[in-house]
Amino acid sequence: MMSGLQAALAEASSPSWTQRVRSGRDLASFAEVPEAAEALVKLLLDVEDTAVTRQTAEALARVGTVAAIRLIALAVAEADDSQANWLQTGVHDALVGPDGVPDVAAACEKLARDPEEAVRRGASDISAWTDDTRR
Repeated sequence: MMSGLQAALAEASSPSWTQRVRSGRDLASFAEVPEAAEALVKLLLDVEDTAVTRQTAEALARVGTVAAIRLIALAVAEADDSQANWLQTGVHDALVGPDGVPDVAAACEKLARDPEEAVRRGASDISAWTDDTRR
């Protein structure tokens, strides 16, 4: 299992956007692992390709754990307007997908009490996105 993690971590810094997208998908289930979390936040804030941002956010939202949503929240807090739009699109894609996802809103409620202000702020934004999706 760790070899899959190591391979995904290596792809996270690839010059190829398709490899970075694959890395984001593969690393999403390792959101609680510090090395993976660091790489995932960088992928969420990818400055070279919006597909990396969007698909990594979607993969993390599909995982739906507090650890996964916390990474999206951290990225939202740091994102510029364009990145935030692609993060929102990725979360939206997961929420409206045919497979359904765990309750992202419930994870946001837990993150509203996170000790880090940036996480609380990002979780508030994500919570608003989930409200928009449910309307």
